[in-house]
Amino acid sequence: MSTSTWTEPEPSPLLYLLGQLKDADSERGVECPGVLPPASDPSLVARALAAKEKLGDKVFILGHHYQRDEVIQFADSTGDSFKLAKDAAAKPEADYIVFCGVHFMAESADILTSDEQKVILPDLAAGCSMADMAALDQVEKCWSELENIGIAKSTVPVVYMNSTAAIKAFTGRNGGTVCTSSNAERSMTWALEKGERILFLPDQHLGRNTAVLQMGLSLSDCVLYDPLKPKGGLTDIELMNAKVILWKGHCSVHGRFTLDSVNDVRAKVPGVNVLVHPECVHEVVKAADQIGSTESIIKTIKAAPSGSAWAVGTELNLVRRLATENPDKKIMFLDKTICYCSTMNRIDLPHLVSSLENLVSGKVVNQIKVDPDTAKWAKVALDQMLALPAK
Repeated sequence: MSTSTWTEPEPSPLLYLLGQLKDADSERGVECPGVLPPASDPSLVARALAAKEKLGDKVFILGHHYQRDEVIQFADSTGDSFKLAKDAAAKPEADYIVFCGVHFMAESADILTSDEQKVILPDLAAGCSMADMAALDQVEKCWSELENIGIAKSTVPVVYMNSTAAIKAFTGRNGGTVCTSSNAERSMTWALEKGERILFLPDQHLGRNTAVLQMGLSLSDCVLYDPLKPKGGLTDIELMNAKVILWKGHCSVHGRFTLDSVNDVRAKVPGVNVLVHPECVHEVVKAADQIGSTESIIKTIKAAPSGSAWAVGTELNLVRRLATENPDKKIMFLDKTICYCSTMNRIDLPHLVSSLENLVSGKVVNQIKVDPDTAKWAKVALDQMLALPAK
């Protein structure tokens, strides 16, 4: 007679999605040490104000434009990732930099601030899917493949600010530069003056849009490297003939906008101006009226004439804030589907309160610390960007 052993079935993934169960491996950092205040706590704003007042000049809070309003109200400085990193570096008297953004941004702040300052990310699970699409072992494997066919020495890496410290360090070690969405053309032009081709990572769309729409290269000058395929799915000839080798990465927010989104809003709102971020797909950027970085989008809307209508293709928190701050203009989200940056939204008021109250009690939680060698070479790449000639 045979016997069988009953095994407890694996819990449904839906239970994790609904928040009824937690996965310790994928949700590290979701809770700060101690008891995280409930989001329903009516005293959260008062607690944040009290903790910030007690800390005084010892704390400097940075808020990215994509943050929730409940968090951004406590920011001492707001901006895009690079502006905030520079703002942190310009505040040497602050003992603590609380970065309300995502992981790679806090890394950049740690690289650019002094060793005595401590950079804190209220929730360690606030990452960036785009940055995670270029892992160091993948990029080093790609570089080895370029070396094997004899073109690595004539290839200049250009890495988007939205990347990990490890990838920035790789770029610094190999003579490349960091770029932002506002200076990508300048960075890529410099790279092609220095070498024969660019390895652009991790956002394929920013690289393609800059190369074709700003620098005058053709789509055939660009090839797409897929890190999950041998040699990126490309032949030796394709790699050697390319002017720009684009890494297969993208922004989960900006990649959602489609040509149908543009056509739909034009049909519904006559005379609307379509303004999109260069991380959007090529066909959307081509169909838009204006393209701009996050800071450029804000400036464009503020300077727009009263009564004008704008469909904006970027993160929803920012679009809603622009609509609130510019009531004399009709400002709408480009797509019908609600699209927040899910990882950025992990930083909420309970996490901010917990971080500040821990600091008041002398506890530093969720500190972001880049190791010295990585920080050294990442700063080389960042300094190279700052040294680029003016446009």
